[in-house]
Amino acid sequence: MKNAKLLLLGLLAIGIASCTDLDEELRQDVSGDVASELISSESLLEAAYQSLQLPYQDQSRFWAAQQHTSDETLGPTRGGDWDDNGIWRSLHNHTWDADHAFLSSTFDELLQIVFNTTNITDPVFNATSDQLAQARFLRAYAMFSVADGWGQVPFRDLGTSLLDNANVLSATEAVDFIISELNAIINDLPDGPTHVANKDAARGLLARVHLNRGAIANRENPSFDGADLSAVISNADAIINSGRYSVGNYFDNFAPNNDAISSENIWTALNQGGIQSGNVRSRWFCTLHYNQNPSGWNGFTTLGDFYMSFEDDDIRRGTDYAGMTDVSGIRAGFLEGQQFDGDGNALEDRKGNPLAFTKEVAIREGGENLEVTGVRVIKYPIDYVSGDNADNDYVYIRYSDVWLMKAEALLRQGNSSEALDMVNTLRSARGASELSSIDLDEMLAERGRELYWEGHRRQDLIRYGKYLDAWEEKPASSSERLLFPIPNISLAGNPNLQQNAGY
Repeated sequence: MKNAKLLLLGLLAIGIASCTDLDEELRQDVSGDVASELISSESLLEAAYQSLQLPYQDQSRFWAAQQHTSDETLGPTRGGDWDDNGIWRSLHNHTWDADHAFLSSTFDELLQIVFNTTNITDPVFNATSDQLAQARFLRAYAMFSVADGWGQVPFRDLGTSLLDNANVLSATEAVDFIISELNAIINDLPDGPTHVANKDAARGLLARVHLNRGAIANRENPSFDGADLSAVISNADAIINSGRYSVGNYFDNFAPNNDAISSENIWTALNQGGIQSGNVRSRWFCTLHYNQNPSGWNGFTTLGDFYMSFEDDDIRRGTDYAGMTDVSGIRAGFLEGQQFDGDGNALEDRKGNPLAFTKEVAIREGGENLEVTGVRVIKYPIDYVSGDNADNDYVYIRYSDVWLMKAEALLRQGNSSEALDMVNTLRSARGASELSSIDLDEMLAERGRELYWEGHRRQDLIRYGKYLDAWEEKPASSSERLLFPIPNISLAGNPNLQQNAGY
């Protein structure tokens, strides 16, 4: 059914998201030659990159699945605000079901990336080796997200009829495929820039996949094979020893001009200020109060225990940031206590109470303090120039993550001395005091302090055996929560999928 496939490609290329009544539109007069003249491999690859924006940058998709289910993020219901039929509370409490709208949409959109990028590899489009490698990298990245989250990856080989149900790879089969793909394409990937899939992005993803391989194979009892740990270190070393990256100003990695000033970013999404971007602005709108600049949605917070894991002098905890603090009074990092505007005037909430964010926060808030509970988080410095299409390039893989993955692999190999040196090198650069010793609990805590709100926390907690624990506003959860349920709508559409145990 190549004609059906080509029609879908054409719809994708012109930005049409819906394929309603597709069967009525199938025609027999669109040949591969015609399609290749109408649709270029370049435009298909560009569309594939753009298809990552919604599932990875929006606050209600993959980021929510990784963050709101963890001990870093909470979306409290504030009176009548942010109730949304309990959709946020169910993530934090680990009570989601197979009809959870955000999880279902994320699953579908990630698999659409897999489908789109597979189509680019069709020889009819004459993609270059560079373009093919980039498409296969994007596919591997999305497949890893699905394997990690849902444990099953529907996958359709090139040329398979769209009328047949897609085959389904187990999580371990998907991981094996991803590793083989990345090793096969790495030499054909470009050296840069950061906003395209590049060689170091592949090395960073390989390190991440190898580090989590044993946890994906057995989430209840993660294991760490020596060969996987060695692969983490060798891929990390290729990046660390390249001389292309260094630990720099922490919040520069997320700033509106991070493409020009970051010394750490390895792979990012290109967001063009005022022109087009993903919903990266949600990273500050979702947490700021209505009376701050910009007027936010007064939603998400971090948890008090997580906030208190930082030392006062750790720059990651909070600092003034030029171009933001002088404009609005808002600092980068965590916002706790009385808030001020750009002229130093104390702000109030909508009831006239001091706008002073508290460490205490409940999953349901009411009364006089419902607008001020919870420490707010500004990881991406605010773009005050570009409007809704913010210029901050979204960060997928950065140097400090790779650095800590190597340190963790060393620690799991028993080399605590070198692991400690690596962690202390990073902590010193961030203004934190050096640790006298390192163990797995402290390594997990340091990953949280360095990578908070970047969409890694659920995966990290599972790898460290902490994901089912109780924490603030969440009781202990049972083992089925280590996977998300396959959406009911997906089960109905593909009998090769099987519902995950416990749902």
